[in-house]
Amino acid sequence: MKLTLKKIEDFQKIILNHYKKNGRIFPWRETNDPYAILISEVMLQQTQVTRVITKFEEWMKEFPDWESLADASLQGVLRVWQGMGYNRRAKALRDIAQRMVAEFNSTLPQDPTVLQTFPWIGPHTAGSICAFAFNIPTIFIETNVRTVYLHHFFKNKTGISDTQIEPLVAQTVYRKNPRIWYNAIMDYGTKIKAENPNPSRNSKHYAKQSKFEGSDRQIRGMILKHLTHSPHTPTALGKKITPDKTRLNTIVKNLVKDGMITKSGRSYKLST
Repeated sequence: MKLTLKKIEDFQKIILNHYKKNGRIFPWRETNDPYAILISEVMLQQTQVTRVITKFEEWMKEFPDWESLADASLQGVLRVWQGMGYNRRAKALRDIAQRMVAEFNSTLPQDPTVLQTFPWIGPHTAGSICAFAFNIPTIFIETNVRTVYLHHFFKNKTGISDTQIEPLVAQTVYRKNPRIWYNAIMDYGTKIKAENPNPSRNSKHYAKQSKFEGSDRQIRGMILKHLTHSPHTPTALGKKITPDKTRLNTIVKNLVKDGMITKSGRSYKLST
């Protein structure tokens, strides 16, 4: 879909005017520090903004820079992360920090392709980091971006893929200030979601989130929470978490594979 200059300008005007009047204030929007922005972008993956605000501020007090995070123990990182879910993100952030200190002299690369070599950073997260940290007019799609373009350019259509949306993002990005533009898009997407029931259903990539209660993800979090305090044997974990030994053992093995925990004698403990 090729847009006329007028359509592009009209669309930009709608988004930017809404942001001018209703733009939200978040701590990660008050800084251009690449470290803080990368932390916030990983935290915001699959986590509600309201939960991230408090945790982001707590994290920045505990680990204000690459060096302090790189030196932290996994136990210390998970302690601060507790309550956020998807605990591998916390380990990934420490792994990123260690590589940043060792290979990049604590200076975040401005190349999205390099950022994608870091754990837990895909093409869209890499693009958002470059836009917010360096004001580079990258092209990326996340939930709110997708929502805005589905609403404006594919109304009443279903099965729309990101490959159909991406050219429109490229045509309409506000190159004078990409940082402001993507903040504005995020906020406008939130507005649309509040006014329309689940607009993302029109996307080809839409998938209903699985139930957390009783899920393997919940059990993983419970195991890590217990091991944060002390090593446990599989029997002790089973008594506290689930009597299903087969399921528990499978989850424990996956945690070992992910580098989250290690075996020490008959017990399991957090990796260092």
